[in-house]
Amino acid sequence: MRLVAIVDMATGFEADGRRYEDEVLALLGRHGGTLESRLYGTDGATEVQTISFATREGYESALVDPDRLALRERLGPAAPTTRVILVTSA
Repeated sequence: MRLVAIVDMATGFEADGRRYEDEVLALLGRHGGTLESRLYGTDGATEVQTISFATREGYESALVDPDRLALRERLGPAAPTTRVILVTSA
């Protein structure tokens, strides 16, 4: 499965959000996930990521990865917000 993630960094915490994304994206391999592309908005506060997973179960396990959840909790309100869109090729 393939998805596009639109990531909005919390205002004033853009650098923290980018570090969080670096760490979370590094966990994808545990779940059969691969980062295909990572683009940065010119506003410095938005990222667009294309990610693929071998299975839907891999995607679901990535969402509940204990290390990911701990990173998010540590960041608290400075954590980015993400909109995920499942996509297919035409």
